[in-house]
Amino acid sequence: MWKIKPPVVFPMEARYRTILENLVPPDPMSRFHLIRGSAKEEFPDLRGNGTCMGRVLDYNLYQRQFTRCTEGGVIFDDVIRLGLEEPASQSVGCVAGDAQCYVMFCDFFDRVIERYHDYKINNDSVQSDLNHDNLKGGDDLDSPYVTGSEVSVVRGVEPFSFPSHCSRGERRELLSLATRVLQELSDEVPGRLYSIEELTQHQGVTVSAPSSTQMRTGVARDWPDGRAVWVSGFGDLVIWVNVEDHLKLVSTRKDGNLAAAFRTVCVLLPKLERAYRALRHAFWVKPPLGWVTSSPADVGTGLRASVTLTLRHLPQHRLLLDILARLRLRLEPAEFPAAVVAGGGASYRVSNAATIGLNEVSLTQLVVDGVKLLVAMETRLEGGAGIGDLVPAQKIVLEEQANRRYMKILMN
Repeated sequence: MWKIKPPVVFPMEARYRTILENLVPPDPMSRFHLIRGSAKEEFPDLRGNGTCMGRVLDYNLYQRQFTRCTEGGVIFDDVIRLGLEEPASQSVGCVAGDAQCYVMFCDFFDRVIERYHDYKINNDSVQSDLNHDNLKGGDDLDSPYVTGSEVSVVRGVEPFSFPSHCSRGERRELLSLATRVLQELSDEVPGRLYSIEELTQHQGVTVSAPSSTQMRTGVARDWPDGRAVWVSGFGDLVIWVNVEDHLKLVSTRKDGNLAAAFRTVCVLLPKLERAYRALRHAFWVKPPLGWVTSSPADVGTGLRASVTLTLRHLPQHRLLLDILARLRLRLEPAEFPAAVVAGGGASYRVSNAATIGLNEVSLTQLVVDGVKLLVAMETRLEGGAGIGDLVPAQKIVLEEQANRRYMKILMN
């Protein structure tokens, strides 16, 4: 006797079931065909394109990628769409829809990464160093010029597509995983996970509306479904889930103690990685690039160390761009600058220009040493003196980096 009613079988469905099943492929994407012309007919107009993608891509390179597609259904036009829709941007100009893009379109991505990061990709695997005790200084940056510091790290989670390409189901599963992991770590790192709707300024964290870039790349699709923000008990550590990348850890301080912000990230990141691995969801790694996420601007370590400075004279100096290039730093207006501080200065954020080629400690050390030098230059200019003797020599900077790599090899 049936405890549950048997399923209803319609005669016509039973009759044609075999035919219907044969019409549905096991993987619909395997029979996905685009109606488009040849590579020559589809080649985009790159005149005046200022992105890194636009400066790297040519017809021969485009032709080699044209017929390729990742298992997740990402084609090359999906990768370069951002740079075509925002051609005036000085950004990297492309995004990866999934981790396989870095393999399937490696001919293109390797060139973009080398140009953007000024780094030659080789067969050596990228080494990681999250031992915060190896950082020299960084707790002594407080001065009249320093107003804040921050360290952030982004990670992608296996086997999910990146935000520009993932489905609603993937995004929701990523949120479920993050919720589970953070609950397991709640005794070690107390905090609370908020949905975007729940988050208010009472937690000291504001969520801006999706940017035009996020809208163009599809990162903001279905906003705010599947997004959340974890805030530590003290409010100095935030984890963004599915907002820009799968995970983004941000440690922020209102002083110049960059070492403390770096230490916070170094302590939490390995715990997160172990917790995700225990659930059989490791972070995406692609040798020899290291950690990979949606943007090639973040490959390698995914780390950004930044210090907010109030500067008046240095941003106007004719040697500034050359100085920043030699220090391998980036100087840009702060995201939320004060109108104008006393004395006519403005807020600028100094951060590492590259995320690959050096480990986490070395990249943070570049920022620490660079900020000290920039502050010394600003002090000189404020007093009416020159800074010619403070400008670092290109040779010295390169030798210092080579020496660090050599010492790391000896230590290993």
